[in-house]
Amino acid sequence: MRISEVVEKTGLESLNRWDDDELTGVYISDMVSDIITGAESGDLLLTLQTHKNLIAAANLVDVGIVVFARDKRPADDVLELADKAGIPLFASPDDTWTCAKKLYELGMR
Repeated sequence: MRISEVVEKTGLESLNRWDDDELTGVYISDMVSDIITGAESGDLLLTLQTHKNLIAAANLVDVGIVVFARDKRPADDVLELADKAGIPLFASPDDTWTCAKKLYELGMR
């Protein structure tokens, strides 16, 4: 599923620039070590964490996008780092469970 389709159907808010790439799956975690060992290239990463280490982990495994649940917002320096790494960031007003449920209902796994 393309990023634009997910954004349109879930009400995600874009926090930085992005290309309309294909997403391959969903990975949910707040632990950097778990993201590094479990997320896959092209995944949508759903998390509550907004720090630089999260962006480094997302970059390491080449996630497709990062979605912050509960309308969390990263600091400007985190946005800049994500831009440099080419990682699109989005905010969801939903809690993690509700956001995950919406993604599941779209057929994302």
